[in-house]
Amino acid sequence: MLCDIYGKEWMPGRDAFFNILRKKKLMQRKPKPRHTTNSNHRFHKWKNLIRGIRLTHANQLWVSDITYIDIDGGCSYLHLVTDAYSKKIVGWRLAPSLSATYTLSALRMAIEQAGTDNLSGLIHHSDRGVQYCCDLYIEELQKYGIKISMTEDYKPTDNAIAERVNGTIKTEHVYRQEHRFKNIEDAQQQIDRFIDFYNNHRPHMSIGNQVPKDAHIQTGEQKKLWKTKIYQNNDRSLQINS
Repeated sequence: MLCDIYGKEWMPGRDAFFNILRKKKLMQRKPKPRHTTNSNHRFHKWKNLIRGIRLTHANQLWVSDITYIDIDGGCSYLHLVTDAYSKKIVGWRLAPSLSATYTLSALRMAIEQAGTDNLSGLIHHSDRGVQYCCDLYIEELQKYGIKISMTEDYKPTDNAIAERVNGTIKTEHVYRQEHRFKNIEDAQQQIDRFIDFYNNHRPHMSIGNQVPKDAHIQTGEQKKLWKTKIYQNNDRSLQINS
């Protein structure tokens, strides 16, 4: 056995050791990467309208994204709409696929909670995925007078707030589960509870250590409490918010 001789009679390098494991079929296959964004489609791609935007109230900017949630035997997809000012998740749908019908369902939840048919002061920002560019989704946005904004490249920072919400849900809840969700119904119940906690009980430094539900009814710029760190590297300064 490899474990009996490794480090005793013989010490291979890392790459040589991995090659041996492959030959013995002891290496797990690399998981196939999951992509939630397909921007190779025929639909119109909209310009980015939010560079330098100053947020002063809720329902001024919504950011949308999709992330995957592993379940036993496969995965599900969480379609999210977040209010950028308050960091409140205003619409969401956990679904078995990336179909635009589920993305639209999350948007309709957000529109319903806004409580008005006139959202002409609102910008909806997303990546250029087919779900957000398709006729069905664009027509729903235009029906309520919502302006359409999209990323212009593939950098996660171009939709940073949405990416941060995805990361928070996964690192603070999904990845802490002892076992994977049994099925989509189990995942639905757990995600529902976490989103309630996230909106109503979890303080956020980006809104002055308030919870999103309280920030959502305020006006004026929110006070950010994170510290700015400056790192020096080869005479170049790198500024990072923490």
